Parts: sequence; C-alpha cells; structure tokens
Amino acid sequence: MGMPEDLVRNMSTTQHKPQLIFATNNAHKVEEIQAAIGHQLEVISLKQAGIDIDIPEPHPTLEANATEKSTTIHHLTGSDCFSEDTGLEVEVLNGEPGVKSARYAGEDRSFSNIDKLLYKLQGQTNRKARFRTVISLIIDGQEHLFEGICEGHILTSPTGGQGFGYDPVFAPEGDTRSFAEMNMEEKNHYSHRRRAADKLVAFLKTRSTH
Repeated sequence: MGMPEDLVRNMSTTQHKPQLIFATNNAHKVEEIQAAIGHQLEVISLKQAGIDIDIPEPHPTLEANATEKSTTIHHLTGSDCFSEDTGLEVEVLNGEPGVKSARYAGEDRSFSNIDKLLYKLQGQTNRKARFRTVISLIIDGQEHLFEGICEGHILTSPTGGQGFGYDPVFAPEGDTRSFAEMNMEEKNHYSHRRRAADKLVAFLKTRSTH
C-alpha cells in the first residue's frame, strides 16, 4: 500500500519517492526513523531540506517540545513534516533526566550526561528506566501525536560502541545487552523510537485508504 501523495510538498524532480521533512539534524535519529518507516517514504533532515536553524526545546514536556519543532518547520515551509523528542526517565530519580536528557550535564564538558547519570545512581539497587519518544506529525495543517515507550534498566557501566546518547548504559527489558551492543535491526526490535514510528506509519497508511 502506497503513501498518500499529499505528503509531498518538497519533492525533487529526480525523486519518485514521497519525502517527509524530519525536524532534526541528528543523523542517528534520521537513520533510526528511516529504518522504522521503510522504503516507501524518504525521511529527509533539515539540512537536506535546505533549512539551517536551531530550534529551541524550552518546554517542560516531550510533547510540547516535539510540537514546538514541528510547528516551527511547518510555518517556515508550509510542508507536511514531523519531529520527535525523546527522554530517558529513571524511576528512582523521579523521571530524570526526562525532558532534559540531551542537556543533563549542562555546559560542563568534563562531565558527560552518562557520567552524571551513573554518579546519581551510585548505590541504587532500583535501576528501572524507560525511554519515551513523542512524535509530532503535522499533515494538512493538523497535528497528530504518537508515543513510543521502551522499558528497561540502567547498567552500572557503559558497554558497546554502537548507537548514541544513553545507549551504552540502557538495556531494554528482555535483553541483557545495552542498546550500544546491538545493530540497528536488533535495537529496532525494542526501540521506543521504532514504536512511535510504527504508529506514525500506521496512521499514514490509514490516510492512503481514504
């Protein structure tokens, strides 16, 4: 089943595949989302779309930050687009780092986000955590939100060389390895971002049937 043609506002004449702007320049996120969506739709980054801006994430929730990014790009381009915001929520830390996951250690470059997290979890036996992704899709001027959650726990030390962010210290429920020890296919079996993207794809497919 093909994707609806009205997804396409910014299509190269040499491209036959519908494109959807992803409000990020994080190549790892683009790769993960593209792998989740498959080949019937091409995900393009802000840079690939010719957009050179840094969109702030000032809000206290993932939902609001995702909306901020998608609406900014929609207002700039008039195109259908989507964004996502992801947070790592650790139970014993009352949901930290949460919405501040990407900036948890602040500007102190000598103290990484992972270092700070492991420091705060020293001596803790409860290491339950979850990754949560919220995708904001704007299509035909209407916003739709999709959530994906991956339950797991925080390891005592980083392992693996794949992935990005907190992947070296997060092991999903059902596996003893960290995300950073998995290839893309293995990670997507559990991934919060994949689960949110699956809901996005299911929504787009329902539109194409009408």
